[in-house]
Amino acid sequence: MKPIFVQLRCKPGKTYEVADAIYKTELASELYSTSGEWDLLLKVYIKDNDEIGRFVNEKIASIPGIERSLTTMTFTAF
Repeated sequence: MKPIFVQLRCKPGKTYEVADAIYKTELASELYSTSGEWDLLLKVYIKDNDEIGRFVNEKIASIPGIERSLTTMTFTAF
């Protein structure tokens, strides 16, 4: 399994609905509300052979109320 971090920008007034929908999918190991340009930050573990772009687009970015996503891949834990 490999971790990725996904930041989400939600449509105005939809952050809590998006967070609830993500929580119900049980995909995120951690989910945070954030300040600044992005509304939510989630940590997701995906299988080593899963295609990251497809996973994010189909499982996360397709949730209603999300305007934009930014995915950060990780390589080594320190």
